[in-house]
Amino acid sequence: MLASIRRAGTSDIARIDAFHHRCSPAGLHRRWGRTRVAIRDIERLLAAGTTWLGLDATGQVTAVATAGRLSGEPRVVDLGLQVADAQQQRGIGTLMAYHAAAHARSSGAHTLSVYTAASNTPMLRLLHRLGPATQTPHGSHVDVRVQLKSRRTPSGPPPTVSLTFGSRPSPPHPPPLQRRMRRLPTGSRPSPVTA
Repeated sequence: MLASIRRAGTSDIARIDAFHHRCSPAGLHRRWGRTRVAIRDIERLLAAGTTWLGLDATGQVTAVATAGRLSGEPRVVDLGLQVADAQQQRGIGTLMAYHAAAHARSSGAHTLSVYTAASNTPMLRLLHRLGPATQTPHGSHVDVRVQLKSRRTPSGPPPTVSLTFGSRPSPPHPPPLQRRMRRLPTGSRPSPVTA
């Protein structure tokens, strides 16, 4: 279960490396296109954009998400996302993706871009929950573009879902997430990022 999301830095390289060692070869291949991730890949990931760690109650990394301007296209942010195999299908990837999308939107981006395998059905479903999406096939892969201008999503969780952290306002690095969710008016969702 996800307990918190926090921004990653170079001091987290060993934790991210340990996370990748716990992921299955199939999971790594869906995210990276290969079954091993080197330290230099993690360093590039951290340098390429903003990276967040999804942590469980013990502080172990259960998910990693990165949003960065890799394509060089103005106002387009590329998303990379991986959730530990044992933690998939629990909403962690969706929460991390919403977090990354909100960050991208607040930094002026209008489009979130993901290049993934056309067979990566969970990721494709997740992306369509974020907003209006288009897909451009490239052989066995697909380039998915999610429009961030719209705060309404056509399916999945409503865009007004926000985590509740108790009675105090959410600090920049939230305390452990609770299972409760509450609905807020459209446009007031806080910045809440597989494969």
